[in-house]
Amino acid sequence: MKKTALYQLLLALVLLAVAAALFFKLYPARPGGSGDAYFYDLAEHQLFVAPKGSIPPIPGIQGAGQSGVRAIVICTNGNPADKSHLAIAYLEKYSPEIKQLFESVRQARLAGRSEEGRINRQDIPPNTLVRTLADPDWHPLNTPAGQQCVNAWKIPGANGELPVICSP
Repeated sequence: MKKTALYQLLLALVLLAVAAALFFKLYPARPGGSGDAYFYDLAEHQLFVAPKGSIPPIPGIQGAGQSGVRAIVICTNGNPADKSHLAIAYLEKYSPEIKQLFESVRQARLAGRSEEGRINRQDIPPNTLVRTLADPDWHPLNTPAGQQCVNAWKIPGANGELPVICSP
């Protein structure tokens, strides 16, 4: 009798763990995400922090225009706690069309409607534009030039460590 109760308890715990894992995996994320991310003001030539869920381009430091783009910031020595070795790996923004679509889906989610089906995942890479600070031209993510932008920083630094992406 004790073995049966023990097996039932173990089975119940396993099922509970599986249910919890599925809940957290399948539960829809909050709109916009939480936390902050680095952005770069193209007009002021300066990093700033904005909510992670912001859809670039966004207003810049002075609040006017759409000069704020996401900055992928890395720590060149592989230690994200060491803020003295930060560098901008590349910049990222969305085309006006996909930005508008993302914003309309966000508004629909806030109103309790599920509109994710409106976004065709295949449309995101060609409408995600990237560039380095040194390159004045924006490149679609799905092009060789775009891939060069997002992968060029992935080389070991002077200490032999790979750089890591950092958050504010």
